[in-house]
Amino acid sequence: MKQFALKKKSIIQAILTPTVFVPSVLTSCFLVVSPMTAHAEHLDLPSVDVVAQRLANKQADSVNTSDTASLLLNEPSVSLYRAGGVSSLPVIHGLADDRIRIKVDGMDLISSCANHMNPALSYIDPANVAAIEVLAGITPVSMGGDSIAGTIKVDSKAPEFAEAGHGLLVEGKINTFYRSNNNARGVNISTSVANEQMYMRYTGSTVEANNYKAGGKFKPAGQSAVLRGWLGGDEVGSTAYESRNHALAFGLQHENHLLEFKLGLQDIPYQGFVNQRMDMTGNESEQYNLSYKGKYDWGKLEARTYHERTRHSMQFGKDKQYWYGSGAMGAAPYDVPGMPMDTEGRTTGFVLKGDINLSQRDTLRVGTEFQRYRLDDWWDPSQSPSTVGTNTMMGPNAFWNINHGQRDRYDAFAEWDAKWNAQWFSQLGLRSSIVKMDAGRVQGYNNAGGMMGYADPTNPATIPGAFNAADRSKTDNNIDVTALTRFTPDAEKTFEAGYAMKTRSPNVYERFAWSNTNTMVMNMNNLYGDGNGYVGNLNLKPEIAHKVSVSGHWHDAGQQHWYLKVTPHFTYVDGYIDAVACVQVGKTCATRTDGFMNLSLDNQSARIYGLDVSGKMLLAQNTGMGRFDATANLSYLRGKNNTSDDNLYNIMPLNAKLALEHQFGQWSNKIQAKIVDSKNEVQAVRKEFKTAGYTLFDFYTSYEWKQARLDLGVENIFDKLYFDPLGGAYLGQGATMGKTVTRGLSVPGMGRSINVGLTLKY
Repeated sequence: MKQFALKKKSIIQAILTPTVFVPSVLTSCFLVVSPMTAHAEHLDLPSVDVVAQRLANKQADSVNTSDTASLLLNEPSVSLYRAGGVSSLPVIHGLADDRIRIKVDGMDLISSCANHMNPALSYIDPANVAAIEVLAGITPVSMGGDSIAGTIKVDSKAPEFAEAGHGLLVEGKINTFYRSNNNARGVNISTSVANEQMYMRYTGSTVEANNYKAGGKFKPAGQSAVLRGWLGGDEVGSTAYESRNHALAFGLQHENHLLEFKLGLQDIPYQGFVNQRMDMTGNESEQYNLSYKGKYDWGKLEARTYHERTRHSMQFGKDKQYWYGSGAMGAAPYDVPGMPMDTEGRTTGFVLKGDINLSQRDTLRVGTEFQRYRLDDWWDPSQSPSTVGTNTMMGPNAFWNINHGQRDRYDAFAEWDAKWNAQWFSQLGLRSSIVKMDAGRVQGYNNAGGMMGYADPTNPATIPGAFNAADRSKTDNNIDVTALTRFTPDAEKTFEAGYAMKTRSPNVYERFAWSNTNTMVMNMNNLYGDGNGYVGNLNLKPEIAHKVSVSGHWHDAGQQHWYLKVTPHFTYVDGYIDAVACVQVGKTCATRTDGFMNLSLDNQSARIYGLDVSGKMLLAQNTGMGRFDATANLSYLRGKNNTSDDNLYNIMPLNAKLALEHQFGQWSNKIQAKIVDSKNEVQAVRKEFKTAGYTLFDFYTSYEWKQARLDLGVENIFDKLYFDPLGGAYLGQGATMGKTVTRGLSVPGMGRSINVGLTLKY
C-alpha cells in the first residue's frame, strides 16, 4: 500500500507540472504515428432522439460550482441530495443514488463508501464536462440496466483532429475562479495537440474551499467540539473541501474508426460532510478507459473496457470531535484517537454494442455488458496507548464491515428502432441482466463481546457468527422492457408516450451491512444523510419499477423563438427498498435516546407521480440592445409508500425557476428566481425534517473576447437564510460518535456568494 501511495504521488506531482510533463509526452507521442489498416464506408446513421435535455454554457457553470451534479439543477426532473462540496447525489423524479445509471465517459462507476461519499459524478470535474444528457423519461435499454430512475450520461470533450495539410492543431485553456462565501479558489487547465490522425489532451483542476456560511445565524456560536475550534452561528460546519483531478486522453483515427484511451486520477485530501457523522479524509482513484468506435457499411460498432480503483478513508474532520475518552463515550480522559474507516473498491467493465441497419426504416441495436465489482470496508482498531493490543471497545481487531464484497453483472440487450414515416417513430427494447452477489466472513473489534466486540465470529449464536453462518451468495435474474412511440404531426409539435419496466438489485451495503446491536456502528452505515443508523438485509429482493410517461413539446418551426414542454409521469415500484423498524425484519437493534432511529431495510411497494414543465419565449430582438428571452421550469412530485402509507424520503416539494436572459453581442446576462414550496409531506419512519418555503435570486453576467472570457455571478443576492428540503440532518459539529449530538436541526443552504472567473484561451 505504501509503495502504491508513493507511486501515485509521483504521478500526480509530474502531472501538476504540465510545463515539463505535457510537452515531453506530446513530443514523444507524435514522433511516430501508426496508421490503422481497417477500411469502412462512411455512413451517417439516424440518431435515436430519446427524452433528454442537453445542458449548455458549462464554462460559466463551472465558475459557480465545483460539484458536477450541480450542473443538472436547471433540469425540472432533477434535484440533489446535498452531501460534500464535490459529491452531491442527483435525484431523478424522487429516485436517487444507485437507482440512477450514471455513465462517465461510458463507464458505469460505483460508489465505494458506507456513506456514498464518492458517487460517480464526483470523479469528473465540471471544467472537464463537455455535455450532459438526462434521460428522465423512458430510458432505452441500450443506455443501461440495473437502475429504475433513469440515466445520466456525462462526456468530456470529444477529440478534435487537424485538417488535412494544416499541420498540428494546438489548443489550450486556463481558468481561475473565486467564490466569496466559502473562500473557494481554484484553477482549471486544459491543453491538447493533434495532427490528422492522432490527438492528446490533458485536463487538470484543483479547488480548495472553507466552510460555507448560511444567510444568517441558525445555531449558537461556540466551540465546535472538545479540543476543536470555534464556529460562528452562521458557519455551516464540515463543509470545507479540497479536490484535485487530472485526465489524460489519447486518440487515434483512421477513416471511420476511432480508438481512444483515457486516464483519470483523483486526489481528495479532505471533504467535510455536514449530514454525516464522519468526513472524508482521503480519496484516491484511478480510471482506465479504452474505447473503440467504428462505422461500417452495415452500421456502427462500439466497444469499451474500463477499470476503476478507489482507495477511500474516513475520520473526524476539524469540526467534529476526534479525541474520545477511554472510560466512557465523550468523557475524559481524552485518549482514544477517533475512528479510522477505510474502503477499497475495484470496478472492471466491458461493453460491446452495435447498430445494425436492417433497412432504411429499421435499426437493430444489440449489445452485451459485463461489470465486476469488489469492495473491502474495514475499520482499524482505535485504542489509547495504554490499552493497545488488549480487548477494548474498539480493539485489538480490525472491524470488518464488508469483507470481500462481490457484485457481478452480466447483461445482454436488443433494441429495435423504426422510423415508419416522417411523423411516426417507435422503439422497443429488452434487456436481460444476471446480478451475482456475495461477501466474506466478518468480525467485530474483539472476540470477547461487549459494546463493540460482538464476540466470537465463528459462533452462530453471536451477531457476526450468525452473518458468517448465513447463505450470503445471491443471484438475481432481472428483466428490463421499454416501449416508446413518438408522433410529429408537423414542424411545431412533438408528442411522446412510453412504458418501461426497469429492475435494480440491492447494492452491497443494503444487503451485507450486518451490525444491528451497536448504535455507533449503525450510524456509520448511512447512505441517506438523515442521521439515523442502518443495518442491511440479506433477504432483500430486486426493485421492479413500472413507469408510464407522456410528453408534449410545442415550439416554433425553427425552434428559435419559443417552446413549451409538458411531461406528466407515474411510477409504481414493486419491491421498493425502504427504511423499516428493525423488528419488522426480525432484527433486534439498539435503542436510542438522541432522537434519531436505528432502522433496517425491507422490500415494500411505492408510487411516485409528478409533472415537469419547461418553456422559453423570445421577448425582443434586433432592438439595438440585443436579445431578451424568458425561461421557466416547474416540477411537482409526490411519493408514497403503499405498504406503510408513509411518505417517501427526500421528495422535493413543488419548485420553479424563472429567468430573464439577455444577449448583446459578446455580453450575456441572466437574472434568476428559484422558488421552493414548503416541505410538509415528510417520512415518519426516518423522522424527516419539514422545511419552510423560500425564494432565492441569482444574477450572472459574462463577456467574451476572442481569447478570453470574464464571468461574474451573485448567488442568493439577498443573503436569505433557508433550509434545504433535501439537505438531511445537521451533523456538522460535535461528538458525532457519541450521544451528545441530538436530532433537531436540518442543513441550511449557502448564503450570498459573489463568484468571479477568468478564462484565457489559445
